[in-house]
Amino acid sequence: MRTASIARKTAETDISVSLTLDGTGKASIATGVGFFDHMLELFARHGLFDLEVKAKGDTHIDDHHTVEDVGIALGQAFLKALGDKAGIARYADVHLPMDETLTRCAVDISGRPMLVFRTVFAREKIGTFDTELVREWFQAFATQAGLTLHVETLYGENAHHIAESCFKALARTLRKAVALDPREAGRVPSTKGSL
Repeated sequence: MRTASIARKTAETDISVSLTLDGTGKASIATGVGFFDHMLELFARHGLFDLEVKAKGDTHIDDHHTVEDVGIALGQAFLKALGDKAGIARYADVHLPMDETLTRCAVDISGRPMLVFRTVFAREKIGTFDTELVREWFQAFATQAGLTLHVETLYGENAHHIAESCFKALARTLRKAVALDPREAGRVPSTKGSL
């Protein structure tokens, strides 16, 4: 079973993450940042990942360190759970509609971290959550997971819908990319022999 746990403790945050790639979408999330918890629950459900995240951070300052550090820890767990990446599909993409919003996501589980994030929020806040933290989380996650990741919101108006479409699109894309392809017969999907 492809699973991993990561603990990360700094002067700003104390985080534990457990991830199972071949799960059922079960989530137990407690970061102290309500909207972010909602996004991680969506990520688990639509990726069919079993995910547990516990985080304590300096949210009395703001949510930045907690959101970014959860992205770091979850990216590390994702990379660890993939192991040698033998047999995975590797590439995937999806267009994800969320009411008036449409977001496109494409991923290569390449081992070469790169984020292209073309999503604009008309508002700076969703409730108390800073919309700029969406990109911060994606950057931290992609870097630590070793993903080439492209996320682009083609159109949308509602900030909540835009953020939700990004997280759901990533989840659905990763769900396809980590799937085991029987035609690969356990090979690493690269002419180099490793990713």
